[in-house]
Amino acid sequence: MQSLTASRGRGADASLIPAIAKLVAPARRSPLPVLPAEPCVHPSLLTAGGSSPGKALHIRASKMGKRRAAVLIGVHLLFLGHLAHWLTHGKTLGPVEPSEGMQLGQQSIVNAGLVFFALAILSTALFGRFFCGWGCHIVALQDLSRWALEKVGIRPKPLRSRWLALVPAAAFFYMFLWPATYRIATGLGFPKLTTQLATTNLWATFPGAIVGGLTFIVCGFFCVYLLGAKGFCTYACPYGAVFGAMDRIAPGRIRVTDACSGCGHCTAVCTSNVRVHEEVKSHGMVIDAGCMRCMDCVSVCPNDALYFGFGRPSLGAAPRAEVAPRKRELGWGDELILAGTFALAFFAVRGLYGAFPFLYSLGIAAVLAFVAWTVRRFARDANVALRGLQLRRAGRLQPGGYAFVAIAAVLAAGWTHCAAVQTALQIGEWRYARLEGARAAAFAGAPSVSDVERETGKAALRWLGRARRWGALPQPQLDLPIAWAAYFAGDEDALAASARGLASAGGNAGTAWSLLGRSAERRGAAPAAIAAYRNAIAAAPDDARSYLALGLLFANSGDLAGAGDAFATGLQHAPRNADLAYNLGVVEAMRGNIEGAIARFRQTLAIAPGHVEARENLAAALAELQRTGAAH
Repeated sequence: MQSLTASRGRGADASLIPAIAKLVAPARRSPLPVLPAEPCVHPSLLTAGGSSPGKALHIRASKMGKRRAAVLIGVHLLFLGHLAHWLTHGKTLGPVEPSEGMQLGQQSIVNAGLVFFALAILSTALFGRFFCGWGCHIVALQDLSRWALEKVGIRPKPLRSRWLALVPAAAFFYMFLWPATYRIATGLGFPKLTTQLATTNLWATFPGAIVGGLTFIVCGFFCVYLLGAKGFCTYACPYGAVFGAMDRIAPGRIRVTDACSGCGHCTAVCTSNVRVHEEVKSHGMVIDAGCMRCMDCVSVCPNDALYFGFGRPSLGAAPRAEVAPRKRELGWGDELILAGTFALAFFAVRGLYGAFPFLYSLGIAAVLAFVAWTVRRFARDANVALRGLQLRRAGRLQPGGYAFVAIAAVLAAGWTHCAAVQTALQIGEWRYARLEGARAAAFAGAPSVSDVERETGKAALRWLGRARRWGALPQPQLDLPIAWAAYFAGDEDALAASARGLASAGGNAGTAWSLLGRSAERRGAAPAAIAAYRNAIAAAPDDARSYLALGLLFANSGDLAGAGDAFATGLQHAPRNADLAYNLGVVEAMRGNIEGAIARFRQTLAIAPGHVEARENLAAALAELQRTGAAH
């Protein structure tokens, strides 16, 4: 201030002095605190292996990254070896994949996937989530995506949504607990427990190359880029739900000694989005169930204060230090947008075109939920950025913002289209399911259809047809349901088209041709019915229904020779079908060949001892030959 006074004495502009004084005065009232020699810096400012000035800003490189990468590469080599064993031997151990465990609740089957999943759960209850960090191929994919993004200067920021974090638990319930719950609730009961550890088709439950590649892109790159380093694990993985629950009782945890200085290096390198420095301060250990024991935090600690050890679990652990509660990063409106759009997106894509598996659909739904939430931020905030890219500044769109809006518009259009196709498909399948009892009895007795069945078939055909017409991809899986719906609706043109579609695709064309034959019988067109049944036999030689229908048609028209040939040919292809043997016996009796009829009735009873009509006709045939004792 002395220099200012001197300047004023030399005739300086006095109007500058009050302004300068106002700038200087606040510093006098609130002096800045003196920083310690090695300051603690917020973890968001730390850069692993960087060259930022100041000792506290530099984090030593983790020794665990390369080791974990080597282990994960080894896991994939084991998988390739498993695949090679199947390709060379034709039979191998079943898929060692947790999703295979669903067959326990569905069909009471114990397989290799279930055994592996159970062992992984038990190990997690003891050591924590080591399997996730060191043995999961999806985690390896996410780590690879994060590494690639960081190489181009993008550090994925985690989305911290409490509502979306409930998705893995819901997915786990649907996959593993709902089948058993449904069986109990409906009184279906459970089949006898069986074991199937080997398989001749290792790839039966896995998607094809295209869907598999898209799954890696969505569940790996996009989930990491938008949701954080372990985005799929946090908001989609159903196995993570049970692993997280078991982690809370695990005595093996990341723990801390008194040497901790709270520098935050551990949190800066954690790829599981865990606030390590806060948790070890408040509890003396990491209690977050998202910790995957990658051990990076232990490796980079400058004081070697962190270690993996056994002790009390996190469940019910009392805090040893007070830590200010974290403010919710997302408000209720944000959470509602994320959860609502996730549910709508999942409904729109789940199982669509037969090409959207469950886990893939969860990943897509999470990505679309994030995009919808970002669109909401456009409408609310004047400044919007996405992973360092400025989308909106001071209320005006930036070049990146125009690109984002264009991409969001394309995604919205695709999402709307998928939702329309899915809605038509679900309504059609619901109507189709109401015909279950009628379908079971369709080949028994006369080919008649009630008015209720006809109207239900028309509705199912209408909605399933819309799903097929609106779809952007072929949907061959709809051919058979459409064939059934067309049969009950009386639409032979649609039924014939479905039969031809199934035949060209190598599907179950035999059923469709048989239905076409039953429909022709219903309107009295015997030649058309015979032609349809012969097509059905050619398409499915082992399906006894076509032989039965053809033989009964011949018998009812008086052509016993044709009926006998149809039943006899059917028995050659389906020798354990009691109805074919019985009807052949009736034809033999009608043609006067009583001995032949007796042989067929006895064959029927050998297949089905409870076949009442066969026993009655056998008694009548024996009585006809005066074998009263045997008849009695």
